Amino acid sequence: MASAPAQATAQRGVTATLWILLIVYIFNFIDRQIVNILAEPIAKDLGLSDTQIGLMTGLAFALFYTALGLPIARYSDRPTTHRPKLIAIALATWSAMTALCGLAQNFVQLLLARIGVGVGEAGCTPPAHSLIADLVPPERRSSALAFYALGIPVGTLLGMLIGGFLADWVGWRQAFLFVGLPGVAMALVVWFLLKEPRRNQTLEALRDHGAQNVMPFWTAIRSVMGSRAFVLLVCAGSAASFLAYGKTTWTTIFFQRTHGMSPGEVGFWFGVVNGVAGIAGTYLGGYLADRYGAVNRKYVLTAPAIGMAVAAPIAFMAYQATSWQLGLTLLFLPTLLNSLYYGPTYSAAQGLVPIRTRAIAAAVVLFFQNLIGLGLGPLFFGMLSDWLRPEYGEESVRYVLYGAAFLGLIPAFFFWRCSLRLNAELDKA
Repeated sequence: MASAPAQATAQRGVTATLWILLIVYIFNFIDRQIVNILAEPIAKDLGLSDTQIGLMTGLAFALFYTALGLPIARYSDRPTTHRPKLIAIALATWSAMTALCGLAQNFVQLLLARIGVGVGEAGCTPPAHSLIADLVPPERRSSALAFYALGIPVGTLLGMLIGGFLADWVGWRQAFLFVGLPGVAMALVVWFLLKEPRRNQTLEALRDHGAQNVMPFWTAIRSVMGSRAFVLLVCAGSAASFLAYGKTTWTTIFFQRTHGMSPGEVGFWFGVVNGVAGIAGTYLGGYLADRYGAVNRKYVLTAPAIGMAVAAPIAFMAYQATSWQLGLTLLFLPTLLNSLYYGPTYSAAQGLVPIRTRAIAAAVVLFFQNLIGLGLGPLFFGMLSDWLRPEYGEESVRYVLYGAAFLGLIPAFFFWRCSLRLNAELDKA
């Protein structure tokens, strides 16, 4: 009885931490994704090709994001690292660089500013996942990570709504300034309010077990990649990310080119559909993983596998629609189904590795997801659109998206294969 108030206080602290991390991740995706809704007016202003759009929205960001992700995760796994302060510095960096995007006068300057955004954002998710894994017990970890992952659809929704509105009202340059500067102020909130649980728990536990030293880097990598289930999980997450980033970027452009909508109209209507469906799917994915994973742990990945497969033909019909209203309506369900994977993926990843490699595990998944997904997805679709344009003109993006719809069967296969190995390898871990 005497411990009940202390437990309630601790739980409130965990809840507050999760909410702060969610807000940070919302800022992360607002700044990352606003460029998608602004891509068409930027291209017209600076005279960019579809390939350059893909390079700016994807690869330039992803190369530096992924290159720095592993060393930052390595630093996060050190028992003496203050992860909240690391997140605060990262937030201030990417927010300032987002604002600088609005000052770019040519493609090279914009590319450099986007690289700066990637450098800053590399310091967010690995330490955040490590914090959540320390604070939340395994049976609730999928839901907690899915809650954090709500920052993806919420941030994307706000980025599209705010970016589209400001692009129509004051132009794309002011849109970058408007969304970038508040993040610098939010970094101060994170610095002073977010606590490091290692100060009174994890650090002492590590010392008690004689593990003051961090696991050597390549030992940690071998430990993480030694799990076949983890490798299959990386393949599944990377393929899902490739399609998610590629389709999001080019669907916004598709509605502008094919259906003649303005950035503000696409930002509102596609933003709402994509955001609401993404929020529902991300939350539902975590809930289903925790509920049915308690019955049999292989069911943690059942919903992502089935969801990706079912979404493919519905997405194809959405891109075939002759009106934007019907197209957006049909996109709601596949967007929801394609969003089921985040919580289950990262929860399984955290369970498959030793405790001292949790941030590294998150960074490895992020490395491949962002290098393959964010880096190559928008770029590949842009290059394909340029290749098809001589034959299909402005409709080239539609034909690219036709193929993208059915590529969803690839991550479905990998999620299914990984689910078959989860029980044995989680027991081993």
